Amino acid sequence: MGENGHGTRELESMKSDRMKVLQLNVCSDQEVAQAVEFVKNNLKEPEKGLWGLVNNAGVSAFGEVEFTSIDKYKEVADVNLWGTVRVTKAFLPLVRRAKGRVVNITSMLGRMASPSRSSYCISKFGVAAFSDCLRQEMYRWGVRVILIEPSNFVAATGILTRESIEAQAEELWRGASKTVREDYGKPYFTRQITLMKTFINSGLKDMSLVLNDITDALTSKYPYTRYNPMEAHWRVRLHVMTHLPTALADWLYIY
Repeated sequence: MGENGHGTRELESMKSDRMKVLQLNVCSDQEVAQAVEFVKNNLKEPEKGLWGLVNNAGVSAFGEVEFTSIDKYKEVADVNLWGTVRVTKAFLPLVRRAKGRVVNITSMLGRMASPSRSSYCISKFGVAAFSDCLRQEMYRWGVRVILIEPSNFVAATGILTRESIEAQAEELWRGASKTVREDYGKPYFTRQITLMKTFINSGLKDMSLVLNDITDALTSKYPYTRYNPMEAHWRVRLHVMTHLPTALADWLYIY
């Protein structure tokens, strides 16, 4: 959230003695290191460590592979993937001391692919792989590493807006080669952008499913390894895409 953004002001207005609000750019080694020191200085018993870390920072992007620039792939991964890795590594000694929890927010698109979402899927697949490896490493320390894999909450989060989609669309078309523009054609590209705009108000509008799962992941004596806050049809699709033969799954949902 921005330093003086709505979210920051709302949290600070609660005036809770149990809450500290800190601006943090997860792409900055310096700011992450400063955040670790800030947390240490505000822990009642720093030597006992930190119980919970939740990695929720994320950005979204779209665009078919031939339209998506390498810079866009890097931009999305820098926040979603490397930001998660950077923050987790920095706070892990504190969490390990407490035998606590690392909770990483990925997505259903961290386990199943989707056309036009390769930059986002790559970053979330990476977070899932990182979390799985870390979970196995942390067993001996008594640390639980947990994944939250939400479905579509665009309507609730506002992560995509008409303005952001139009701006990304202009960037995608402008950055594509002449060959790509000619082969795909502007009508096809326009249809894809129109389809993307239909997602703005789609999905669940109530974030309580996700928030309840994060709470359970942090507080339950026996938390799940993966939580799937999603509607039934997305849960079915996730299982189909990850368990059925690939050709059959693609035939059902992609062709």
